[in-house]
Amino acid sequence: MLYPDGTPTQPEIIAVALSKLELRSTDVFADIGCGSGSVSISAAPLVKQVYAIDNRDEAARATIKNIKECGMDNVTVLKGNAALLLEDIDIDCAFVGGSKNMERVLAILIEKGARFVVSAVRIETVALALDIMKKNNCFKELLQIQLSRGYELVGGNMFKPENPVFLVVGEPC
Repeated sequence: MLYPDGTPTQPEIIAVALSKLELRSTDVFADIGCGSGSVSISAAPLVKQVYAIDNRDEAARATIKNIKECGMDNVTVLKGNAALLLEDIDIDCAFVGGSKNMERVLAILIEKGARFVVSAVRIETVALALDIMKKNNCFKELLQIQLSRGYELVGGNMFKPENPVFLVVGEPC
């Protein structure tokens, strides 16, 4: 897979986030801040349609390449400002992996009555998402996920921790 600048969402985080969204085969899903498209690729077999959205050229290119490699035919890549693009899309659920225009993006998701998960590594992003969700009575759950990966060390095994990831889950109001 091709990865633009930044770290792709870890498969374990994707699995938990998608499970919290309770995806259905009839859902239209938005991957906001899609980066490499790893979340879009994981969601595509589970839903009717995926919109992978990112405002960075390199992210859109990487996502297009990765989707083609995986043979996905129900993923549409949209390059641009998610707050503008989301206005014209009917969606049921979303993964928010980028924090640009968070206030407007969450407002649109709330207006549309979508289920959504915000993935964050910064405390400030978590605080902003929580504040918006609580003010709109759509906060459902806050998770901190800490992964450690094993590796061999001097004939034995050891764990090296990854940075924690926060998932803020929102539900229709």
